[in-house]
Amino acid sequence: MNWTGKDMNTYLQQKEYIDTLVIPLVKVETNMDNIKTSASSTEFVMHLASLIETQFKGRMMFVPPVVYTSKTDRANMAQTTLQEFNDTSFKHVFYLTTDHAWSEIELGGQVIWMPSIPLESMEVSLRQSILEDQLRQILPKFTEQWSMM
Repeated sequence: MNWTGKDMNTYLQQKEYIDTLVIPLVKVETNMDNIKTSASSTEFVMHLASLIETQFKGRMMFVPPVVYTSKTDRANMAQTTLQEFNDTSFKHVFYLTTDHAWSEIELGGQVIWMPSIPLESMEVSLRQSILEDQLRQILPKFTEQWSMM
């Protein structure tokens, strides 16, 4: 489920079944040397998030991506903005990112870090296949957390 009015209506009616919150963390580079890589990473995270949401609709809620820049103090962001997500009624909180730096910061939820794969020049079928392979790799992270409760 996405953070939309329509999906929120469904969530409010069935929130006892929707126990997982996923937050895409997207680093936006403003340096022209890194801007294309940044855009490609964002595209990868958002396509992967969309695939995960489709597979687990009715179990997960996806918030809009949380965007930050290279100058953002990640530790401070974790203690303020991101902490609010951990204080919600969701039993499981996951952060989806291609920025490895988040793996070393305590967030209160589980960080799912994946190296970015440039998708922009791929045919749709190849892109879908690669994203499905990525989903198969991260699926155990979700199921492991769900089995703990």
